Amino acid sequence: MLVLHMAEMDGSLVLWGERPADGRPAKEGMHPWSATPAELKAALPPLRRNTAFTVTAWLPSTRGGPAPSSGIIAEASATPARISPWNVRAHGLSYQDAAAILHMAYGRRALEGGAIIGEDMAWWADVLRQAVSMVARQQYLPDAIPVGDGTYVGAWSPVFAGEEAGWISAAAARMPAAARALTHTNAKSAPSKPAAASLWSVISNMLDHTVRTSVYNMERRRRTRFNSIHDAWLYSLRSKHRTISGAPGMPAQLAGQVREWHRPITIMAVSPFRLCFRIEEPEGDGDVWNIRYLVQPNDDPSMLIPVDMAWRGAEHANLRGHILFALGHAAEICPDISAGLSLDGTAGHTTDTAGAHRFLVHEAEALRQTGYGVIVPSWWTGGGNRRRLTARARVRAVSPGSGMLSMDSVMQFDWEVALGDQAMSIEELEGMAALKTSLVRTRGMWTVVGAEEIRAAINLLQKGRAAGSLRDAVRMELGVGDAPEDLEWGGISSADGISEVLGRLRDHTSMEDMEPPAGFTGNLRPYQRRGYSWLSFLRRWGLGGCLADDMGLGKTIQMLALLQLDREAGETRPALLVCPTSVINNWKREAARFAPELRVLVHHGAGRARGEKLGRAAAGHDMVVTSYGLLLRDVAAMRDVQWSGVILDEAQNIKNSQTKQAHAVRSIPSDYRFALTGTPVENSVADLWSIMEFLNPGFLGGPKSFRQRFLIPIQSGLDQGAAGRLRRATGPFILRRLKTDRSIISDLPDKIEIKEYCSMTKEQATLYASVLRETERALEEAEGIQRRGIILGTLSKLKQVCNHPAHFLGDSSAIPGRSGKLERLREMLEEVVESGDKALIFTQFVEMGHMLKRYMQEALGREVLFLHGGTPRRQRDSMVERFGDDGSVQVFVVSLKAGGTGLNLTAASHVFHFDRWWNPAVEDQATDRAFRIGQTSNVQVRKMICAGTFEEKIDQMIEQKKEMAKSVVGTGEAWLTELSNDELREVLALSREAVA
Repeated sequence: MLVLHMAEMDGSLVLWGERPADGRPAKEGMHPWSATPAELKAALPPLRRNTAFTVTAWLPSTRGGPAPSSGIIAEASATPARISPWNVRAHGLSYQDAAAILHMAYGRRALEGGAIIGEDMAWWADVLRQAVSMVARQQYLPDAIPVGDGTYVGAWSPVFAGEEAGWISAAAARMPAAARALTHTNAKSAPSKPAAASLWSVISNMLDHTVRTSVYNMERRRRTRFNSIHDAWLYSLRSKHRTISGAPGMPAQLAGQVREWHRPITIMAVSPFRLCFRIEEPEGDGDVWNIRYLVQPNDDPSMLIPVDMAWRGAEHANLRGHILFALGHAAEICPDISAGLSLDGTAGHTTDTAGAHRFLVHEAEALRQTGYGVIVPSWWTGGGNRRRLTARARVRAVSPGSGMLSMDSVMQFDWEVALGDQAMSIEELEGMAALKTSLVRTRGMWTVVGAEEIRAAINLLQKGRAAGSLRDAVRMELGVGDAPEDLEWGGISSADGISEVLGRLRDHTSMEDMEPPAGFTGNLRPYQRRGYSWLSFLRRWGLGGCLADDMGLGKTIQMLALLQLDREAGETRPALLVCPTSVINNWKREAARFAPELRVLVHHGAGRARGEKLGRAAAGHDMVVTSYGLLLRDVAAMRDVQWSGVILDEAQNIKNSQTKQAHAVRSIPSDYRFALTGTPVENSVADLWSIMEFLNPGFLGGPKSFRQRFLIPIQSGLDQGAAGRLRRATGPFILRRLKTDRSIISDLPDKIEIKEYCSMTKEQATLYASVLRETERALEEAEGIQRRGIILGTLSKLKQVCNHPAHFLGDSSAIPGRSGKLERLREMLEEVVESGDKALIFTQFVEMGHMLKRYMQEALGREVLFLHGGTPRRQRDSMVERFGDDGSVQVFVVSLKAGGTGLNLTAASHVFHFDRWWNPAVEDQATDRAFRIGQTSNVQVRKMICAGTFEEKIDQMIEQKKEMAKSVVGTGEAWLTELSNDELREVLALSREAVA
């Protein structure tokens, strides 16, 4: 057994150890219990290289020898009387090895092999955690540091800001003496280096190592020539060769420039407050926007003080100096600030609408990134409140009632343009264009609309009407038709039977399950009945579809049910079924078993009917089965037969659209076409085009158009949305079910649901009460839709308060210690991480997800993933893969809407619902990302609730009324708006037990 120690020496970390006394003689001057290099390497696998050497440890000693650091080494014979030097065998550590060892040691008293973590080593593990946390918060700057003899190196230096400004001195005060007890063997005295200096040296190197290895790709080849000293500096920041190469004097000049660049940032980092800017929209129809300057104290982030008030109340010139410095620095980003600066302070400045647009779109984000606070109107979203003008079409059949509606029916398209839910007239659009600014006020609401969109919308409305077919309407609705360019597509509306087709194409679940035909002798499972009903719907409208169920889920019997339905409906023409030769007999046997009334002709072998005889032979049958090879040989005769439909089994046989086989099947005329395959895409999305071109010719455009619109963007990764657009376009025509679906296979481990009740902080309770007071005043005279809007808005605000004050205030203020719910989550996650398990955290708020990621990375000292609606697909897939395969990634934050479906995250055995959706179905769907096929462990699901608040009371109502939760509450939170004011007051009231 060993006790492991670690100390700083010459800016590096050195490892040594004590082993129990075993009677082995020690050389003169050697520590009697010093561990050998072999013993250290056996205890610590990360020690890959032989870096052993002898150093001197200055330790508390008695006449009998050094005092042992632990009773397992030896018994202390007397109270240590002096500090004496003892030689020990040690390992010099690279920061890569040091980080690996300290990561193993963090939060432990002993390693798996039995080695004991010394107090000094545990302290250095905390220092590593601080360095990793600062990297996660991006609290570092590129630097140029002198190392002697006029040499400078590139490095990433830590920046201690806000409440952490005193961390170095506080941590140094806690440093164990052993953490800086080593010197070289020829040293004549104990180390005299201050604790703060040792700590700064190590944490700087730790942070630099972490940034280089986790953020940047190391360059292995050494460059010797650079175009400028700045190029040499940038190269030193991302390579193993850290020395800044340059002519004599140039590195020193660069270092001076870097210090000047650091100066405003470091001054702001130690400022007692944060400067904030609040933009206020004009009153009435005016054009004057106010940008107010406010001071936000670091010790009370919920307080905002006008700058002019803080200026008049400032007793010390130092505070005024901070204000002037912060305003002057901000003026470099927002030039309008400088116009209002004076020695008397300033309350803010004004600007016009064009200036407000510039501030909101460009300057606000730059100010945020520099550390300032920015408060924008509630209508301005993080994406810039850019609301696209939307083109819509109202369609109707030119001759409704005159015969059956079909895909070739002539349609009339009447164009509309809307902003949000409001239809726009040409006059309104021309008025917006005349303003010549992207920030416009329309019907009392400010929004950003591009000039090119306005012009496109005007041109569309000037066209008036257009003619087309129902097929054109379907293509536009699914995003592959000739919808207006430069405008968002808002869909098609109709007052007649056209809406049925479009509605069912948008949503498979809107179709009612049909009863199997009378002559069908099998039993269709629920999912098979849905597939049969879907095929029947497409058959009715002459649309092609691909049934892409997994092998073994019954594609054959679903198709046989449709063919039997055709027979009973009076269809006299045969359907042609093309399949591999190996399954021809299977189709014949399955038809005899499940649809014995079907008359089946096998067109195969030397005795098959040829030429004109094929038509006469097929006429007396309901289904003709042939192979792909024979279809190609007999395609001329096949074209002359009147087929009701063409069905391809194992349709991946035509994935290459250029083959003769693919051309042959596309050339055979019929009323409908279906494809059966478990792999609609095998090698490339081009496979999908080939199948869709057979099913619905021309639907995805020609091969050249498809290549430019979908194939190249998807395969190159240049357009993250291309795959989604293709999926939306083809989704209505492809029905895919998997054997892993819970509706088919349900053998899962247990799901344990736990309610986690949390207390609120005083700050949360104060904000909660404030929201309730505002709501009561607003509800006194509100009615109808206005009242419902107030209630739903209040629920959202109260959820944010329960989550965290900074979430509600939206001010990017400090996170730790202000939310009881967040602190409880941190405690539980520390246990999850310690046990080696993985956890999902669901939140319905994207901004809260970012806060959770940032805070938990700092608290846990390890990477946390966050998936939300704006995450590109490739990055999303990478996150899911890493969470499943990478043991170091243990926490995954997911926004409820982005991750509620379509993800398989069975690596997680813990699920936390941080804020509640109050819809059991939605929450269960999110939980099922972990509780699904492939899960082998029991899943613990914790729903976090602030006790004594509306969260607890609504949860009780749902539990008491499960049926209402499924029918009424299941629609969201709208049911709460129907409560009376007294009932609502009781539900929302804050109880005394809310605050611990």
